[in-house]
Amino acid sequence: MRELVLDFFSLFFPNYCFGCNRALLKGEDTLCTFCLMDLPKANYHLMEENPIKNRLSGRLPVKHVWAYLKFRKTGMVQHLLHQLKYNNHPEVGVKLGRTYGYELAKAGYQNEFDLVVPVPLHRSRQRKRGYNQSAKFAEGLCEVFQIPFDDSISVRKQATSTQTKKTKLQRWENVESVFDLQDNSKILGKRILLVDDVITTGATIEACGQHLVASGCAELSVACLAEAQ
Repeated sequence: MRELVLDFFSLFFPNYCFGCNRALLKGEDTLCTFCLMDLPKANYHLMEENPIKNRLSGRLPVKHVWAYLKFRKTGMVQHLLHQLKYNNHPEVGVKLGRTYGYELAKAGYQNEFDLVVPVPLHRSRQRKRGYNQSAKFAEGLCEVFQIPFDDSISVRKQATSTQTKKTKLQRWENVESVFDLQDNSKILGKRILLVDDVITTGATIEACGQHLVASGCAELSVACLAEAQ
């Protein structure tokens, strides 16, 4: 009976795809099947080497470095990130995290990590937004991996200006001393997956990841929702 009521309700109040704005069909949520198929995937988890892993080599001791999607201006990924970050739709991050989690699990990575740590927002920005978009991506991944994520371990001590339009050096100077750990006992000896929404030069990931490595995690890997070039 409940399913019949929901089907009837969806006829008059349909949910819409955040990618193309078409009404979602039964069994779909957040993104329609067509948009999921059209996502510009990086497929870095299928490669031994990839551009962002090479970018971090020598700067941060990492085991795996991946990005799920390719970011292009005016493209679908930019639109979805805008929905996630600025239009109060955290479900977009959860959906994309869950979808990527299934792909990583299919490739044999489901048991590679003990804990997922999202790159933190400063408390003032998180208060304004209502959530950390990277934590929503982590939430979706962890639903599939069946491991915990903890967004209280790493903290951002001070608010920083946006990284957009900064040079590589300016990006590093903007974040080099802003991260700290609340309790390193939570990561001691653990295989950590550090996640963020967008990676460009890798400065934010490097700065945050260095604290995790210095504080005793056994391994550090990185997964980002999108790579911007």
